[in-house]
Amino acid sequence: MNRIVVFSGNAHPKLAGDICRRLKRPLSPSAISRFSNNCVGVQLHTNCREADVFIIQPLVPPVQEHLVELLLMLDAARGASAARITAVIPHYAYARSDKKDAPRISIAARLVADLLVTAGTNRVLTMTLHSAQVHGFFSVPGDHMNALKVLAGHFRRRTLTNTIVVSPDLGNAKQASHFARMLKLPVAAGSKRRLSDDRVVLDAIVGDVNGKNAIVLDDEIANAGTIVEVLQKLRERRVKRIVVACTHGLFTGPAIERLRTRTDIEEIVTTDTVPIPKDKRLPNMVVLSIAPLLADAIRSIHLGRSVSRLFDVTE
Repeated sequence: MNRIVVFSGNAHPKLAGDICRRLKRPLSPSAISRFSNNCVGVQLHTNCREADVFIIQPLVPPVQEHLVELLLMLDAARGASAARITAVIPHYAYARSDKKDAPRISIAARLVADLLVTAGTNRVLTMTLHSAQVHGFFSVPGDHMNALKVLAGHFRRRTLTNTIVVSPDLGNAKQASHFARMLKLPVAAGSKRRLSDDRVVLDAIVGDVNGKNAIVLDDEIANAGTIVEVLQKLRERRVKRIVVACTHGLFTGPAIERLRTRTDIEEIVTTDTVPIPKDKRLPNMVVLSIAPLLADAIRSIHLGRSVSRLFDVTE
């Protein structure tokens, strides 16, 4: 495979720049414009012929805008005779829509996967899908990374005596168990019912959390409704110090105000899979970089090496 060429859409150029610095490669220029009829136009300003092209674009708000940018960039790279095109999507927003759980609804996670392939991607690199089964929706090779090692590295620098890892729901319990094993801690999980997009009910927490310190681990925090429910249950069980951790810190709607008013949260730890503006960065928030991990994954893909070692939670 010839040289690596990296492009970025408008969703998260800082992350793309950090990845390129780790790769010791320039971030290739491109132009994303809007015509008078409101259509988006894309032009890549670096030669892609027979190159190994990586296009970095998390699907963050405005999601539809950034999705169309990504589709057009993939199509432009294919038209420019790239040897291989990898869509690097640190946050795949449509992973929530993974099944038909109501009449006459679309399974958007599969549809968007098909659109990406139709647009020209030969490979997908993503991180911590909300539903792991979405990985199987892609008809091209894919690497599903996670940030557990990055998060665990942060917590290993502190004393974790009398601490337990808590998953807000049973669906995330497997990841929480892996994370707890990396830190040599016990694990507990909540029994959650989702009433709507922004309303959840936590019936109980399964596990011995009484009087312990807790690390609440979730894949993403959107409006923080789930976190608030978990905190309430933990307080009923006389939990001491509470730290909240997630991979995708979306912090949509009332999330920041909800978290700001929770004085019982000692620390909020997230990663930069999505851009977090200054007005959403609370004093107790820590944002960890996943650029080194994604750069290593891109390098491994380019050289034909195993990627699994980068997120093997048994190490």
